[in-house]
Amino acid sequence: MNELHQYQRDRFFWLAEINKASLVINTKEGLMDAELAGRIAKALKKVIADAAEPSADRPIIVIKFEPKLIAAGGIEVTKLHVGRSSQDMHGTYWAATLRDGLLDISEALNDVRDSLLSLASRNRDAYVTNYTNGVPAQPNSYAHYLLGFAEAFARDAERVREAYARIDRCPMGSTVLNGTCWPLPREPMADYLGFESLAENAFGAVQISSVENPIDVAHCVTEIELHVGMFIQDVMAQYGQPNPWILLKEGGDNTYVSSAMPQKKNPGILNSTRRDASTAISLAMGAIMRTHNTPTGMTDGRSLDDNAAMVEACVKTLRNLNKIINALVINKERALDELNSDWTSSQEVADRLMKNYGLPFRIGHHFASNIVSFAKRRGLTPLTFPYEDARRIYAETTTAEGGDTVFPMTEEEFRACVDPISIVENRHTRGGPQASEVERMLSLEADKLRCDKQWTEGKLQKIEEALAKLEGDFRKFL
Repeated sequence: MNELHQYQRDRFFWLAEINKASLVINTKEGLMDAELAGRIAKALKKVIADAAEPSADRPIIVIKFEPKLIAAGGIEVTKLHVGRSSQDMHGTYWAATLRDGLLDISEALNDVRDSLLSLASRNRDAYVTNYTNGVPAQPNSYAHYLLGFAEAFARDAERVREAYARIDRCPMGSTVLNGTCWPLPREPMADYLGFESLAENAFGAVQISSVENPIDVAHCVTEIELHVGMFIQDVMAQYGQPNPWILLKEGGDNTYVSSAMPQKKNPGILNSTRRDASTAISLAMGAIMRTHNTPTGMTDGRSLDDNAAMVEACVKTLRNLNKIINALVINKERALDELNSDWTSSQEVADRLMKNYGLPFRIGHHFASNIVSFAKRRGLTPLTFPYEDARRIYAETTTAEGGDTVFPMTEEEFRACVDPISIVENRHTRGGPQASEVERMLSLEADKLRCDKQWTEGKLQKIEEALAKLEGDFRKFL
């Protein structure tokens, strides 16, 4: 969680806010004498002030919070507790804390997406090798590749919003599990604490919802960390090469030198962020395992320390991933050299023979495969492969397949077939790497990000405004 939430909106904070709201609502409803409310307000103010002192105790469970309130205001302060329970009070701060955690994740996700779009915008003209099954597969634009991750993180942001909507429901007033005879309305409590709505069913409000909420967050964390890990591993695939086209800016937390091997610049931030992503996933799995096979009413899955650690680990990896993205150095010339040194263009030969000349794809595939085998035996690249050998291999392939033996492509056409830039820019697929689609997707992802930033800011503002209103109404009793 960010520095603001970690201290100001800890569990003690939420217990204090719940007590403030209980005081205000009880008095407004005529359920508590105003004079008594004033005395309780002063006692509560003292408990809050004492807890703000350096190294002071900040009790985080009701049965330890209430004795401090009694010490400050006498036994009559316990009249404030009627119509509620530690069950719904704890359930409320579990939800409120997870809600804050999701907003922290959302802010960190937005920063990552912002950086990805900026990097993509600067690398529209970078042409790189993409991999499948761990080996070079096809040429691509680096911007198109980055936009794939921007879209993936946008889906993660969508999951966060969906989880937030389910968690942003207030359990207060459900008491233990079946309500109370005390006629305290629940809706004002939800409003004062910044919740969108109520956790409706009094049994499910704490006994079920508060157990499933961490699992909702765990699903979000797991998806995010899978994407973080994929991105880092793709960088590592290049970083370990003798002459990579992608590097990190040296120094700081990015890289460190070997104690024995002068040539090494170890990618410290890549390694530590990948490790932290794995830690976050293990914490998310822990949330699921703690909850599995437990009856309602048990607290195994509600451990806020464990669930908060999961959220904090996720935020940490996203912040470090953002540093990684902003530290990447892309050598466009070296990337193109790598493409031109391998045969990632081979499928294009088969595609264009079918598209332009009606040759069955499998025959074209066999022809392209034979070209690659011949080229690799002789150390030939797409730039150095002789056109005459292409014509000869085509005749040999089509003779075996029973087709026309005359190679239909001119030399210019053949060269365009094996040119990675030509391949990328001549794509016609919606969502492809061609310049027009990259521009469209840059705009699309920027629009999504703008909306998601507004959503995050709106939710933060809603909570702050609700708490400010509660504080103003509470101070009237002082």
